[in-house]
Amino acid sequence: MLGFKTRLFRILQNKKKNKRLKPKSKSKYLSKKHVSISQDPPFKHSLAEDENEYEAGFNLKTSAPSHTHGVQPLGNLYLKSSHSNSRDTGLGNLRSLTDELVLDILGYLHAPHLGVLANVSKSFYVFANHEPIWRNLVLDSLKDGFLFDGSWKSTYVAAYYPRWSNVCGSKLRVGDFYSDYLFQSWLCANLEMKAEWLQRDNIVRKKSLSVEEFVLNFEETNKPVLLEGCISNWAALQKWNREYLISVCGDVKFAVGPVEMRLHDYFRYADQVKEERPLYLFDPKFAEKVPLLALEYDVPVYFREDLFSVLGDDRPDYRWIIMGPSGSGSSFHIDPNSTSAWNAVVKGSKKWILFPPDVVPPGIHPSPDGAEVASPVSIIEWFMNFYGATKSLKKRPIECICKAGEVIFVPNGWWHLVINLEDSIAITQNYVSRRNLLNVLDFLKKPNAKDLVSGTRDRVNLHDKFESAIQARLPGTINQLIQKAEEKMAEQKKLTFWDSVTDAHAGAFKFGF
Repeated sequence: MLGFKTRLFRILQNKKKNKRLKPKSKSKYLSKKHVSISQDPPFKHSLAEDENEYEAGFNLKTSAPSHTHGVQPLGNLYLKSSHSNSRDTGLGNLRSLTDELVLDILGYLHAPHLGVLANVSKSFYVFANHEPIWRNLVLDSLKDGFLFDGSWKSTYVAAYYPRWSNVCGSKLRVGDFYSDYLFQSWLCANLEMKAEWLQRDNIVRKKSLSVEEFVLNFEETNKPVLLEGCISNWAALQKWNREYLISVCGDVKFAVGPVEMRLHDYFRYADQVKEERPLYLFDPKFAEKVPLLALEYDVPVYFREDLFSVLGDDRPDYRWIIMGPSGSGSSFHIDPNSTSAWNAVVKGSKKWILFPPDVVPPGIHPSPDGAEVASPVSIIEWFMNFYGATKSLKKRPIECICKAGEVIFVPNGWWHLVINLEDSIAITQNYVSRRNLLNVLDFLKKPNAKDLVSGTRDRVNLHDKFESAIQARLPGTINQLIQKAEEKMAEQKKLTFWDSVTDAHAGAFKFGF
């Protein structure tokens, strides 16, 4: 048995590229409406009896259901007289495996086998009905879209075994199953954003900014800014609601994670789902699919120089329509190909957190070559476990809430996280201007460019194609920019005595937001 488990462990470790980073010590307890997280030993915490009794901690959403199968945090076990955990008794010889490894093994099974396994014991019933397993089955097998039916398991059964859909709806509650790992997925799906996560708003906000001021103060200095009033003429602001988009898009399917879905079906999913990582509609070909949508917004005046346009149809993906329910969003990442970006909210609101290129966000672990990033599974999990650490950083992040009609500029190289605070619709575009051209060219010619470049089929030759097109369309531009960069570097080396003293007191590094 040990040899079997060892082999499985090695297979799974080699298979996994996206790692879940779990806090080393985490215990939870909750009342009906409140949840608190503590680093104290788990036996100090238990399920609160009075729904009004809670300690300063996390609030559950008012619509949050109890855990589907009655799974409780492990800390509750230590207050029970029996100390019996059906998780262990029902797994038999597999009890020594971690919950994550058990779920990884079950992830290899087909739906009928999971159904059989669920009848073996209460423990296997809980594991075999874990929603993320069924989510993967749906997304792997129904690439042309699906009709969400309240849960991922019900969705799969309705698609392949419609006669059994009514039976699938009944759920067994297990009263003595304790697992932090399984409980966490439910917890992250049902937590409200804490007030302190939304309070900080330290981004520079500008209205009626000239293009020259934008270039001088933000694009050249590579600093974020929130722009107000610059898309007030967009038809999208008045037109883009659900009914209008469904009517103009009809049966056109959009990219939603690994599948393609009609808007009507996606909104059906978004209205019902309560999960840790809601699917995000993020489509780079929306303008080709529904040309009318591209006519109902204009690129803000600040971002109209886009040098990647010299490549024509060979340019990497650069514009996306984005839709998602509350809780959906993008975990920490740097925008592709060293480009800068702008993001305009059409409906709803988004919380943004941005870190400068030289500061890796807490809890985020990029590989040395930048090709992979290990991070918490969900955005809420990052907030729960790492947001507090930002308060003690010397360089604290830029934060803001971007509302409908507002545009945020994301400079190249900045780490950023975005979470929708309500149902939201947005347009975003990545672009290359003269201020960023040299950075992009350097990025595209890195030795591992084939692993880093994205949004194009020809990753290896993109640098040469882009450089040649710039030389042909804008002769002398690259040399001028190189000369300007060298002059700027030389000027920075000519520090006065007072500048040198000031820098020494500042830790030999000056940075201002």
